[in-house]
Amino acid sequence: MKERIILEKKQFQLTLDRLCYQLIERHGSFADVALVGMQPRGIFLSRRIKSRLEEITGLKDVLYGELDIAFYRDDFRRGNEHIIPSELKINFSMSHKQVVLIDDVLFTGRTIRSALDAITDFGRPSRVELLVLIDRLYSRDLPIQADYVGLTVDTRAHDKVKVEWKEHGKKDIVQILPIKP
Repeated sequence: MKERIILEKKQFQLTLDRLCYQLIERHGSFADVALVGMQPRGIFLSRRIKSRLEEITGLKDVLYGELDIAFYRDDFRRGNEHIIPSELKINFSMSHKQVVLIDDVLFTGRTIRSALDAITDFGRPSRVELLVLIDRLYSRDLPIQADYVGLTVDTRAHDKVKVEWKEHGKKDIVQILPIKP
């Protein structure tokens, strides 16, 4: 199998807009709501979602942060690689907030589990929701599912879902790349 493009250009923007309107439908004025992007790759999506939400709603004070989960991972200290954390950008308490956790791809669920652990260091949210651009459907190790999904794809275990962002010097595109087992 060769690489396959599953989202690009206009589809990509339409998908982001749909996710924003779903958030608006559920959260309205975004009072007591915090958007939290997951480092490293979820921040491109979360920044874009925040910007577009502010554009659509006219709100300028949507609570926003970026969460690093490097030291919460269940594979931390199991390999020889040094973990280099990303910058943590959360300057608010998550106590009693509705947190929308944002990541680019939901695969095994382990990254989300790590994020849930990390969030509790900032307080106890009243609710945590998950927004992902791509949900790799049949690949969970943990019972985690997204509340907001841009696109659901069925991939083989050895496929890679690659998301590229124009903010990262690329173009907005999502593709499935076959990786030889």
